[in-house]
Amino acid sequence: MNDAPNKLPAVAIVGRPNVGKSALFNRLIRRKVAIVHDQPGITRDRISAVCASGTRPFVLWDTGGIFGAGEAELTRQVRRAAEEAFRDSDLLLFVVDAKEGLSPIDEELARVLRKSQKPVILVINKIDDDKHEPFAAEFDSLGFGSNVLISAEHDRGTLDLLDTVDRLLPSPNVDSRPTSPESLAVAILGRPNVGKSSLVNSIVHSERAIVSELPGTTRDTVDVLYERGGRAFLFIDTAGIRRRGKQSTSVEIFSAMRAERSVRRADLCILIVDLTAGVTAQDKRIAGLIQAAQKPAMIILNKWDLVKPNRNQKQTITKLVEVARQRIFFLDYAPVLITSSLTGEHVSKLFGSIEKIQRAARQHVSTGVLNRLLRQAFEATPPPIIRARRLKLFYAAQSKGKEGQQLRPPEFVLFVNDPRLLNQTYQRYLASRLRQAQPFPGLPIILTLRPRAQSARPTSRLRAK
Repeated sequence: MNDAPNKLPAVAIVGRPNVGKSALFNRLIRRKVAIVHDQPGITRDRISAVCASGTRPFVLWDTGGIFGAGEAELTRQVRRAAEEAFRDSDLLLFVVDAKEGLSPIDEELARVLRKSQKPVILVINKIDDDKHEPFAAEFDSLGFGSNVLISAEHDRGTLDLLDTVDRLLPSPNVDSRPTSPESLAVAILGRPNVGKSSLVNSIVHSERAIVSELPGTTRDTVDVLYERGGRAFLFIDTAGIRRRGKQSTSVEIFSAMRAERSVRRADLCILIVDLTAGVTAQDKRIAGLIQAAQKPAMIILNKWDLVKPNRNQKQTITKLVEVARQRIFFLDYAPVLITSSLTGEHVSKLFGSIEKIQRAARQHVSTGVLNRLLRQAFEATPPPIIRARRLKLFYAAQSKGKEGQQLRPPEFVLFVNDPRLLNQTYQRYLASRLRQAQPFPGLPIILTLRPRAQSARPTSRLRAK
């Protein structure tokens, strides 16, 4: 898998449910990504992140718990995702629970791992102190030469584990460096069961995230690293965001909080809407999260295969896009695509739209053109009188934006007589005039107002449409 230059080696964490795989994952990458809970099977998806805690960075996969035979369809899908992790990984961390002891599922999984012909480290977890160490002897019968005793919860033995990982990983062809900081982080957002995981799977042609007809099968945010045409993407497949009143369990609440944090983490947010349900109030709430975070955005109307007519398809698409724009009017800068993640129809157009947004983010409006556009806007429709005064524009320039952002929304600094004299209606009008000259597809326009005498800190920062 990892023979290509500049690719990080991959390590997969496998084991039966509730042995502490997610706790170990979070401990190794030094941040909380997988949800840790005492309910078996909480991690249903395969989650990835770059681990740079040891001497050599690597991609770490946390797989769903592997159950015994005869379980439900979701369990079979978990098994397939875990088996794919076996194929894609250079090293396997087989986690067992010292307190519960050796189980038939452990023995069954050990046989599968030996057939994989991959190096395996037996990670004996929940050795919280010295008195628990004798429990580890029971697992010698599994026949793995590399055993490490740890407590993921108490950070005991993790340095020894990292040393063992470093020793057993294959030697890199070149100096390996994490690629994720250079990747475009794309958050896939939406209500439960709108097809978020199916879309990610269709994009990467893989069953990395588990797809099921059950609402809410993606409980964690799932990071999927993907390269296309020499460009790196990090797709963040989030848990479905329900209305607050319907988040019935603590796990669902944690998942919703994680999804909302993914909005802040992303360079680009993609809102998935179910065409069979239309734009709902919850879709609009999620769109509001994207707008409030001032994030570049796209809207995908999914499940086209379920509503596609036999005739007049172009007219139907035009009408569906128009209705969606009317319902989510406050996110009108976002391009709208119609796809079927199940059949893959129109999914490839996603990358063309992303490329257009990336080009728009690199565009710069010259100071002369910007001031001419704004003065024409002021002359065509003068600002309203507020407190017996009217807003006056002295000068404007485009800011360089924040360093390190993959997609920088255009920000314009306006020096005026009093920033308090700009209301929301006139703000939207100015943004509309700017978009007429420079569309900036997929990008919010940010207006920062400063009094003419002030040249440092902005007095008022406004997000325009």
